[in-house]
Amino acid sequence: MDEIAINHHVVRAWDQTTRKIRQEMQRRRVHPSDLVVLVPYAQLMRQARNAWLRSHDSAAQPSLHAPTLFLPHFQTSMNWSRSLAGFVPAPQDIHLDAARDVLTAASLLRRAGLADQATLLAGRLMQAAWSLARLAAAVPPQERLTWGHETGLTLSAGMDAPMVALESAIARIALAWAASSSYATDAVLKAQPGLLVVLEGFQTEPITRQLLKQRPDHVMVLPLDLSLVADLTPMPDDPVSLVRSPESAQSPTRPSMALYRASDVSDEAQMAAACVINHLRAGRTPVALVAQDRFLTRQVHALLTQQGVIVLDETGWKLSTTRSAALVMNLLRACAWNASMDAVLDFIKNAPAFDTSTVRALEVSARHLGQRDWSAIPGHEAIHDQVQDLRDSLKADRKLKAWIDDLRMALSTAGLWPVLSQDPAGQQVLDTLRLQPGSELEFEDVALRMSQGDFTSWVNEALEGQRFSSMADATVQVIILPLSQLLGRSLAAVVMPGCDEVRLATSPEPVGIWTPQQRTLLGLPGREELTLAHQRAWNYLLKFPHVDILWRSSEGGETLAASGFVQRLQSQHQLALSPDPRGSRALVAIPGAKPLPQGNTLPLKTLSSTAYEDLRRCPYRFFALRQLKLQAADELETQTDKRDFGNWLHAVLKEFHDQLKKAPYSDAGQRLTMINAAANQATVALGLSGADFLPFAATWPRVRAGYLHWLAEHEGSGAIFVEAETWKQTPLGQISLVGKIDRIDRLPDGSPWVMDYKTESRVVTAQRIKPENEDTQLAFYAALLPDDTVSTAYISVTEDRKTKDASKSYAQAEVTALRDQLLAGIQSDMAQIASGAVMPALGEGKSCEFCAARGLCRKDFWSSP
Repeated sequence: MDEIAINHHVVRAWDQTTRKIRQEMQRRRVHPSDLVVLVPYAQLMRQARNAWLRSHDSAAQPSLHAPTLFLPHFQTSMNWSRSLAGFVPAPQDIHLDAARDVLTAASLLRRAGLADQATLLAGRLMQAAWSLARLAAAVPPQERLTWGHETGLTLSAGMDAPMVALESAIARIALAWAASSSYATDAVLKAQPGLLVVLEGFQTEPITRQLLKQRPDHVMVLPLDLSLVADLTPMPDDPVSLVRSPESAQSPTRPSMALYRASDVSDEAQMAAACVINHLRAGRTPVALVAQDRFLTRQVHALLTQQGVIVLDETGWKLSTTRSAALVMNLLRACAWNASMDAVLDFIKNAPAFDTSTVRALEVSARHLGQRDWSAIPGHEAIHDQVQDLRDSLKADRKLKAWIDDLRMALSTAGLWPVLSQDPAGQQVLDTLRLQPGSELEFEDVALRMSQGDFTSWVNEALEGQRFSSMADATVQVIILPLSQLLGRSLAAVVMPGCDEVRLATSPEPVGIWTPQQRTLLGLPGREELTLAHQRAWNYLLKFPHVDILWRSSEGGETLAASGFVQRLQSQHQLALSPDPRGSRALVAIPGAKPLPQGNTLPLKTLSSTAYEDLRRCPYRFFALRQLKLQAADELETQTDKRDFGNWLHAVLKEFHDQLKKAPYSDAGQRLTMINAAANQATVALGLSGADFLPFAATWPRVRAGYLHWLAEHEGSGAIFVEAETWKQTPLGQISLVGKIDRIDRLPDGSPWVMDYKTESRVVTAQRIKPENEDTQLAFYAALLPDDTVSTAYISVTEDRKTKDASKSYAQAEVTALRDQLLAGIQSDMAQIASGAVMPALGEGKSCEFCAARGLCRKDFWSSP
């Protein structure tokens, strides 16, 4: 498509700009080789060169410009400064490199007496100094210290209150650091081209003001979009400047402008992707996707990539969010002294050096046993020594250079070095952390010894401070860019999602640690200046021939309104919402049927009470969870819940009764000491910290007192403790019944009394023993014992403010008959399964509401209940 035909305003702006530059060259008799044109950002350098060549035929004096041989220097201020001189920052200068600057920030904090907070505050100090770097770089080097001193005196006023002591310290140190640094742009302030033309964006840069002040006769400032110009009145103290008014930038609404209101973020992402694809199908290329909301933009990017669209993300994303950065951070987290099992598993599952089958076996074992800490893994595990050797190599304190050497070695040992080297983001990670051989020599001057935690913090800050961008492609179809960088771009269409009241505020909030008063004193742009620039960028957006504006109406259950910009646009031009940009297609509803699998080819060797309960409640659940073994893996890192308290309580009571059996004290004080010791031992054995147990710490004394009171009455009946948490197994036809019994006592007549502890509500426990509920657990446990006569009961061990009644027995009546019926039922059910009987999903009852197999049986899609 003809670029000129689709970007009238862009072409016109460039043509007007180059015409003015040529006229000024002619007036001053400056040769093109002595002309420097500074553009707002690097992507415009090619646009500027093309515009210059396009305007050659209309040049007033070709002999003066000699365009076929000479071109002006089209640069950004940073590119120009690099070409002028080989700037090498001093060790204590601001490098704008997080890996280096965070070290300097920590050093400055220690020298300021904040050594204890250095690691915590280094990142904040670095960000504060970076926000001042542009201001300081615009001050001539010989005046910079004076500027910092005078500004610091003004800035410190009113910041002596104790509640802002740290903020005040960070502000003062950041200002002193910025004022004492040298900058690459110092060469720009010293350069003396025949003519310097600064093409401004939507805001005036500090260095532009300084250049105007230094060489007013040799500097020309032009807005790239001349329609923003209201008049040519100079700014105060500036001999040449341009004051612009946002009102003058109003653009008539175009027929191709479309407004879309989505229901939520997912809906908005789909609609935005559809808008982009529709433009591409219409032959409009390239399409700009404005990154107003990074989370939303990532979703749109993913949707476009799925459709084969070639996308260039100019905004980039934090290097720390790339997979390569995650691999490095996973290694360091796995090497922490208190590393969790999840952290170590996350590392070794992604490290090629570790055998996949061995890692999988380790994970299954850890989840089954509930081992949340790596230290709980037995040393005889096959993979333990291999992982532990690597962990030990990154533990002791050492200098930064040594840390980098050892991290490089650890990455190689784990098999991650080739992975990082072959990935563009991985290569940037290696460069950022100075992991390439020899790069670590840059930090030879860092003498401070760092702990493993300090080094991990440094790595994290270094990766957070860098951005990763994909490489440009000549065939790019979609460009992701910020709103401010639409300026001067030749774009066929613009799609801008995220235009709600939160993400596109008409008056944006300044970011950073500085208060509005401090921003004014420092010369940082305040809310008014940011609002004006934001308005200009919005007005410029409306000039493109095809613009799609999208927003969502709700988020997290809260209603969202469109941005004030959008509301104003709707009211001024009476714009209605556009139809959904997504294509529609007719779908024929095909209800599913109940699954009717057969389990005869999946015989079981063992059967537990919970497995048989699954069969009774829903045959399909039994088939899926027990025969196919499609059970979800247990989470290792979860909050302590009532189930954890139950497991802990079982361990406590087992240890307590085992010790009481060895030393049968009857004194209440001695028993209290014993159960407390058992509680401490169980806490350590289960790896529970004080914080983990805190939710139950308040209830445990009442539970303990109630249980000891119940135990005294229970022993008074003549019952004698035999064993606890015992694994039992008994054959039944082709299978074996298995289970762990919480506790077995012997009654005076020698018969066993099987008990199962319950920490649930007492109402629930009482319901279990009612005949109509057909509870099978106690009957199943009775079947595990060889005795003909068995007594069973649930022991409710719960909190109750009536301490003496905190524990209570719920005996199962006629358990012997229930046991015999249960055994007959098990044999019949297993025989039917073996003969090929179908195992339907019942889809009824309360058990269907909380079923792990519901997603498999697809109950919600059945044709009938």
